[in-house]
Amino acid sequence: MESSVKTDSKGRKKVYNACMEPCAIEKGMRLIGGKWKGSIIYHLKDEPVRFNDLSRMLGGATKKMVDQRLKELEEEGMVIRKVISDRPIAVTYELTEFGRSALKILDDLKVWSETHNIEISK
Repeated sequence: MESSVKTDSKGRKKVYNACMEPCAIEKGMRLIGGKWKGSIIYHLKDEPVRFNDLSRMLGGATKKMVDQRLKELEEEGMVIRKVISDRPIAVTYELTEFGRSALKILDDLKVWSETHNIEISK
């Protein structure tokens, strides 16, 4: 249902059909919009990537941050973690079908950001 604001006969504003829980956009943003999550998903689009390689691809993210975000994405069913060697331990990450379903959204966001020359102030 759509929310709306209406003014009554006494000039008071009242909200109808207010969102009492996160809407679909907010839910989606919480899933893929966390710091570094979108970039991680985007870097996994072509093939499985080893943890250290992914950390290097994300330049400004610490290994701890990458590890935390990968664990969150794994819990959310967007990423699969695979151990490929025990000694020394080697791990790769790849997207699930659910994770792949976010790529169109992220690609559109990338194009929009580039088209409008979005700058982030620090």
